Amino acid sequence: MAPSRPMTKSQLSTHIAEKAGITKKAATEILDEIAAVAYKEAKKNKQFTIPGIGKLVLDRRKARMGRNPATGETIKIAAKKVVKFRVAKACKDAVIG
Repeated sequence: MAPSRPMTKSQLSTHIAEKAGITKKAATEILDEIAAVAYKEAKKNKQFTIPGIGKLVLDRRKARMGRNPATGETIKIAAKKVVKFRVAKACKDAVIG
């Protein structure tokens, strides 16, 4: 059996609106605001926690040596910032079982 498609933002907004008894527009604004706060906090404080779901973390990746897969040539990969998402234990337990 093929997996079903992921829930879209519109479907999530509709679900939240029905559960909370608010308009779909208000639910969409809430989702947009959560995303905006998450981006701002992750940039400023290097992390943002969504209780029960996980943590958005800004991390630095060190410079390292790598290999060009096409030519096999050794190349230097520069240091850079990356965004990671660490899943909360409660979320893992609920999803995996």
